[in-house]
Amino acid sequence: MDAVRRRTKLIAATVLLAAFAVAAILLPVPAPAELRAWADDAGAVTPLVFLAAYTLLTVLPIPRTVFSLAAGLLLGEALGIVVAMTATTISAGLGFALARGLGREPLSRLLHRGAVRTVNERLSDGGVLAVTSLRLIPVIPFAPLSYCCGLADLRVPAYLAGTALGSLPGTAAVVLAGDALTGTTPPALLLCYGLFALLGGAGLVRVLRRAPASAGADAAVSGAKPAPGTIG
Repeated sequence: MDAVRRRTKLIAATVLLAAFAVAAILLPVPAPAELRAWADDAGAVTPLVFLAAYTLLTVLPIPRTVFSLAAGLLLGEALGIVVAMTATTISAGLGFALARGLGREPLSRLLHRGAVRTVNERLSDGGVLAVTSLRLIPVIPFAPLSYCCGLADLRVPAYLAGTALGSLPGTAAVVLAGDALTGTTPPALLLCYGLFALLGGAGLVRVLRRAPASAGADAAVSGAKPAPGTIG
């Protein structure tokens, strides 16, 4: 019976993938500038709907990167960063509250017990900087870390502040990349963004070298051994 179910799922996935491939070939794909124009034509509805979708969907273990990229593509750099960071902070708070409400056992399938213990030790002082250091590491999944923090001995204000500070550099960089896809960003400004990203990356490497506990938390949350030199 299990073999039949696996075969059925494989066939369904193959058919779905083939349908997407055919649609991509036959249907016209709008250019990034056209998507921006459609979003502008929709007016104030676009940022509100996008904020709601970004907030609610990223409470689940769905990568935030695609939403941040879409924020820059549809809303532009300034509004995109504001909406993305607002959604990120609210989503983090919802994931935190969800974990606190459900407790440890219902989340045991999503989280390794060692992850909760490692994050709890890392955040035992409830400091903003501790949360910030964890959020700065891109490979730590956003939603599972929110769940772990919800199960840790951590104060809500410190958690939200640390999440906002730690998520801002990566979120802003992705939003700016999405905005650049429309071709409306001046090349000189893109060069400045690149320089800022390099400086931020250098600072992040220094933070990671000084905080090996962060890498342990990364491995615990993702359930894998941390790769050398790897840096949510």
